[in-house]
Amino acid sequence: MTAHQPVNRLKATFENDGVALGVLDNTYSPTLVEFYGDLGLDFVWLDLEHGGPSPWDGPTMENLLRAAERTETELLVRLPTVDPPTVRKVLDLGVRNVFLPRVETAAEVEAAVQSARYEYDDAPGERGLASPRARRWGLVDDYVAAEDDSVLVGATIENTASLVELEDILSIPELGFVFIGPFDLSVSLGHPGELDHPEVEDAVEEIRSAAVEAAVPVGGLGFGMEDVNQKARDGYQMLNLGSTTGALKGVVNGWFGEYEGER
Repeated sequence: MTAHQPVNRLKATFENDGVALGVLDNTYSPTLVEFYGDLGLDFVWLDLEHGGPSPWDGPTMENLLRAAERTETELLVRLPTVDPPTVRKVLDLGVRNVFLPRVETAAEVEAAVQSARYEYDDAPGERGLASPRARRWGLVDDYVAAEDDSVLVGATIENTASLVELEDILSIPELGFVFIGPFDLSVSLGHPGELDHPEVEDAVEEIRSAAVEAAVPVGGLGFGMEDVNQKARDGYQMLNLGSTTGALKGVVNGWFGEYEGER
């Protein structure tokens, strides 16, 4: 008996010049991951940098993966570290789309990307070959080539150090995407929370335009659907529409606003 490696739909969207839409599930619930998939979202973002389970918690991660796999949506997992062993660990669990937090140098990004591949830039990669869940415990035919073809490793550009290294980061072979982090950028630039500050806006535009020019898919946050639509027109290929808690807050506050009794 053999198993087949499913297509990475997020990567396919990028390759077809499409735009992937997703939601940050900050409850880390398999039920909600499954529900978001049934609703038709292209990806569910799990941010392990700012919360959630440890990426080393295999059983918890596997349940989140099963929920995504059942509904044919993709998990987008931001790791808490750029450490190559952590990258390899989550990939072996079956995650196929990871991005690195708070990167500073092209060298650390390249090391992480290389750690995710069996072959890298016409040379051996740094990923260990075994028979974990990603390989369906040895049942996947032609696993090495299929896995290298399906994995995406991206980097968050969110501080002044990564801005200095931006050109070198974008030239890294097999870089899957860059994700713009405006909140941390605002902190790094000395304007915490001021996303409309000219320096922050200029930095965001510098990243966006450089990524589009380099033909590297660029992702970011959507601040309302008008903003999402504009960013899609501007070349973003991965956009987060909101969060679970943000959506619930809006709905519950709306209910309270329409309630005519006393509270």
